[in-house]
Amino acid sequence: MVLVPKGYLFATVGAGFKYQDRDDLAFIFSQSPASTAAVFTKNRFQAAPILVAKEILERRTEVRGILVNAGQANACTGEAGYKNCRQTLQMLRELLALGEDEILPASTGVIGEQFDLEKWKKAIPELKSALGRAEPVQVAKAIMTTDTFPKLSWKRLDLREGQITFLGLAKGAGMICPDMATMLGFVLCDAQVDPEWWAKSLREAVDASFNAITVDGDTSTNDCVLALANGEARVRVHPDEQGLVSNALQEVCQDLAYQIVQDAEGGTKVIHIQVTGAKDEAQAEVAARTIGHSPLVKTALYGQDPNWGRIVAALGRSGAEFDPDQVRVEIAGITIFAQGQPVKMDIDNILARHLRKQDVHIQVCLGSGPGEYTLLSSDLTEEYVRINACYRT
Repeated sequence: MVLVPKGYLFATVGAGFKYQDRDDLAFIFSQSPASTAAVFTKNRFQAAPILVAKEILERRTEVRGILVNAGQANACTGEAGYKNCRQTLQMLRELLALGEDEILPASTGVIGEQFDLEKWKKAIPELKSALGRAEPVQVAKAIMTTDTFPKLSWKRLDLREGQITFLGLAKGAGMICPDMATMLGFVLCDAQVDPEWWAKSLREAVDASFNAITVDGDTSTNDCVLALANGEARVRVHPDEQGLVSNALQEVCQDLAYQIVQDAEGGTKVIHIQVTGAKDEAQAEVAARTIGHSPLVKTALYGQDPNWGRIVAALGRSGAEFDPDQVRVEIAGITIFAQGQPVKMDIDNILARHLRKQDVHIQVCLGSGPGEYTLLSSDLTEEYVRINACYRT
């Protein structure tokens, strides 16, 4: 059973933006003003909903809802796209008698296409009528593009004054290498929080989750994570409980991030790349990302080939500083490369059963430094090429 925080209502409708016979427009509504934190893509081509959401949150720290559509990204659409985004928000807030800037927008889909406002004018009243009739899973389904399953995560936490609940929803399967902070993430909570602390906690959670995954090395124009806390549980987060709440927020985000990699377009593997012994965390991260982005490493793991040469070759060009003779590479906890050469073993037979699993663990030790970093990546298959070659057709 999906746990839903108090004070949130959901709605979905089929607007026909791109998809037929499915919902593609969703609304998440808080029955009271919610402290709002956000992390946005650093892509220089920022979509209209990103620009509008950032403007809104520069003026206020509380909102009442999130309006999100799938099928059209409203990115690279110029002034018209910006105005269209603003107009869709106005349509809904007027029907709900909300004040200006109380709804945040989010969009995902094809870049460059303008909204058909006639479809929005028809869909928005239907969305209002549907409010409170949808379940969170329907929202998660409505925002899917190339995803094959809806992504949700939830957690309940007991605090001094009572119980609070987290619910996370996300979409994403391709164009995944968030730098924030095509992926969207929404986290809902019913605790009473300090806005500044809430924003800081979200940034830290995103760095440890969505920013630590990659499918194809592409950062979208529309990536964002929005987190709402409406206080409807009537439970304050005391300073000595903030660590517990931050950890719960991070766990929800990490679960959603794992699901995104699990659903990688055409993917069959979740590759856990852990780099330790680096000079510092930045050195460990660049090493992990170079391995995780490498098409040769990704295709080898798709083919269940323990090709250590591709791993060390990627490592060697990563820019990380290390002594090659000190490097150790393990797959599934089994050392296959050390002291500058492979370990003598029947590597194919020994690792065969480990490489057949969905989760494959690669551990790389660069030396004795304090730096470490873990990245989730996916393999690369023929299906990924097919999906993206035909995305607009």
